[in-house]
Amino acid sequence: QCVLWKDNACCTANTSLEAHQDQSYLYSFNWDHCGAMPEKCKRHFIQDTCLYECSPNLGPWIDQADNSWRKERIRDVPLCQEDCEQWWEDCQDAVTCKVNWHKGWNWTTGTNQCPKGAMCQKFKFVFPTAAALCEQIWSGSYRYTSHHRGSGRCIQMWFDPAQGNPNVAVAQYYA
Repeated sequence: QCVLWKDNACCTANTSLEAHQDQSYLYSFNWDHCGAMPEKCKRHFIQDTCLYECSPNLGPWIDQADNSWRKERIRDVPLCQEDCEQWWEDCQDAVTCKVNWHKGWNWTTGTNQCPKGAMCQKFKFVFPTAAALCEQIWSGSYRYTSHHRGSGRCIQMWFDPAQGNPNVAVAQYYA
């Protein structure tokens, strides 16, 4: 799925390959922490990883982070409405135990597990709206917008590389 950025990417082919693994060395993050995540949902998380790792157009939203595991993060990336809505639509029946996936996991096994006492529930109960999913799951990395694909005002997770990368103009606008 990272092929969208192949002509101008900030990631290696190996990073792209690892983004597609259920148990990737990239973050040792287990998408299936509450049972198997449906493929139609998982593809959005793979695309999210590709965007984060490979896009050269996230500069305006890079912020300093004081984590032991990273020094920078993205914050408030304006995500196109369609991308966020489709992500929520495809994931509403997937199951999770946490609202914020950046922190609070039990890592004692080397991979993320639900913290003690956390209950697995469908996304549609954990994230009642598309905006809640996009803005809360990665603690503010994305911002839900009413901007549409092609508006030049929002970042697209998905695009046709044959038509060029629409996110170049978006990054220039916000820079």
